[in-house]
Amino acid sequence: MFAITTALKKLKSLKKRIRGVAGGTSASKTISIIQILIDQAQRDTKPTLTSITSESMPHLKRGAMRDFLNIMTEHEYFKDDRWNKTDFTYTFGTGSKIEFFSLDMPHKVRGPRRQRLFINEANNIPLETFEQLEVRTEEVIWLDWNPVSEFWFYTDVKDREDVDFIILTYRDNEALNDAIVKTIESRKGNKNWWKVYGEGLLGDAEGRIYKGWTQLEDIPDEARLKRKGLDFGYTNDQSALVDVYIWNNSFILDELLYRKRMSNKDISDVIKQGEDALVIADSAEPKSIDEIASYGISILGSQKGPGSVLQGIQYVQDQTIYVTKRSLNIWKEYRNYLWLTDKDGKIINKPQGFMDHLMSAIRYAMESLKPIESDSRDIIDESQPLATI
Repeated sequence: MFAITTALKKLKSLKKRIRGVAGGTSASKTISIIQILIDQAQRDTKPTLTSITSESMPHLKRGAMRDFLNIMTEHEYFKDDRWNKTDFTYTFGTGSKIEFFSLDMPHKVRGPRRQRLFINEANNIPLETFEQLEVRTEEVIWLDWNPVSEFWFYTDVKDREDVDFIILTYRDNEALNDAIVKTIESRKGNKNWWKVYGEGLLGDAEGRIYKGWTQLEDIPDEARLKRKGLDFGYTNDQSALVDVYIWNNSFILDELLYRKRMSNKDISDVIKQGEDALVIADSAEPKSIDEIASYGISILGSQKGPGSVLQGIQYVQDQTIYVTKRSLNIWKEYRNYLWLTDKDGKIINKPQGFMDHLMSAIRYAMESLKPIESDSRDIIDESQPLATI
């Protein structure tokens, strides 16, 4: 039996064909939608097909698919022989199936019809992709997202007669523990963050720090690895490690590590698994830098000074940047990295200090490649000295 939260009750009350669910952090929107789809598949009197999708297979595996498997296992519904690990399809006793596929596969988007559809984080896919899926879905379509900024649902879909729209927040999820609730509510003073992640309301795109980054399938052969950026974490924060390449006078970013409770030895082992490059790490932890250096890693602390964070952000903003598709946490932080705002919603020239571990690592690495000439836009060669931040 599923935990009956307010979020679950509200979602079960929706009746129209397309059901848009915007929500703040920890609102239980994705888990509750999956619970409803599992329940329907178990109750079907004739076999149905449900498709659960998102922008990429890595995103799907670490998100909605993992939630589905956890729910099935925790409630003792899961039977190993019913899970096709090749096609990512689960067949229920009713004959109904739930399948998982990513929306970067055109043949899947234009594939066979289904009865039910769930697009997880729908704001990350194009309108054309939604339209292709919509015409191939016979019954219900679920969409969910964090309302960081306006996208096609608000402009092209929301006002249709066959659309339900609902906003969920952490208050609708009674399963949250008190520590998480306190963490969320401690950010009420940041109006832009609170508007999106606390209240689940549509945010201001102008609040985003970075824009215009482009996705790459993989690292081109001509790209040259120049730096690794490292931001330290442990109990509450992730250690974040990123490769920074230069390619056609632009940068390519590739995520290597985003994990809590990593010792300096663990981090060193991850660094050694990849191609050699100078590591630029957060200089606030000189002891950790020295320990990592003792394992044979070429590593320096980032050079900091008054205004260095804003200078670094401005430099990153000025560059053409590509990010590999597999770098899920870079994309997540990129979309959620916002300027701090005051109680009146006015932007303050300071990052919000949330979901910024990879963003910091990227800044450390890229600024170490910054030309000495402050007015130059050319990317320097490896032979040139590090810039003073």
